[in-house]
Amino acid sequence: MSSTSNSQNTAVLLLAHGSPESVDDIPDFVRYVVGGRPVPPQIVEEIKHRYSLIGCSPLNEITMRQGKALERELGLPVYVGMRNWKPFIPDVVKTMPADGVSRAIAICLAPQNSRTSVGLYRGAVMGESGTPFALEFIESWHDHPLLVRAFAEKLLTGWESACRQVGSKLPVIFTAHSVPQRTITEGDPYESQSRETAALVAKTAGLADEDWSFAFQSQGMSGGPVSGNAWIGPTVEDMILRWKEKGHIGVFIQPVGFLCDHVEVLYDIDIGFKGFAANCGMQLWRAESLNDSPMLIAALADLTRSRLSQFLEKA
Repeated sequence: MSSTSNSQNTAVLLLAHGSPESVDDIPDFVRYVVGGRPVPPQIVEEIKHRYSLIGCSPLNEITMRQGKALERELGLPVYVGMRNWKPFIPDVVKTMPADGVSRAIAICLAPQNSRTSVGLYRGAVMGESGTPFALEFIESWHDHPLLVRAFAEKLLTGWESACRQVGSKLPVIFTAHSVPQRTITEGDPYESQSRETAALVAKTAGLADEDWSFAFQSQGMSGGPVSGNAWIGPTVEDMILRWKEKGHIGVFIQPVGFLCDHVEVLYDIDIGFKGFAANCGMQLWRAESLNDSPMLIAALADLTRSRLSQFLEKA
């Protein structure tokens, strides 16, 4: 008997960053992101500009599709909660007991663990008094074999095509969102887990060590300081220049810290980094995002079944 067949009253809670539904929603969205701290008006205007260029973010829609696909795969109810937009995590948590949920597996759609992401998701789920149901909270799944395979498949499809277009082997830059340096200094595992994901994907895809590198992207757009060593690097721009210095005429980027298309992919990479590369005389390609790909859903399902089995054994 599978673990899911013996799991009445059990649900999955997917947790995501959330995204505004229109450019007009961005001021409120930014306030949620920074926890109500003042944000300079020019930062808000720049974020509005970036979202307007991509027609706003598909993150919410894709996350809902991921939830529906996982629900079909597992045969369990799957709820979706957003930290910075509707449906807000605390509101979703409140509805679950009314639906008969007595235990839940919570999975952050951010595979690498950081207090700046996963830690905040946990806080939103727990609230001040804990959850009204038994909770198994998955802290990280950055090295899950099916997640690694999902990234590797997208990498090879896009990279091999780009290499054929340019007529030579392109170096790969793996990326993840940057975090404040103090976060890592204080013991956060995010940097090491992000680099480990990249190394596992490179190995699975058969890349030689000299064919890839790693960089952190999107430093400072939450409104914090960017200067000096405030945010971890190297930056993607620095890495593009390093590959140019080695004689390459293009680079191929694969984000391994993001699971779906959103502004850090559709603007930061597809517009910002691509434009920077062009100004340097370089071409830039990107791997397709996982979005609701079957392999990602398989990874989430396997993760859920494994943790649910452990959960039921402890019960």
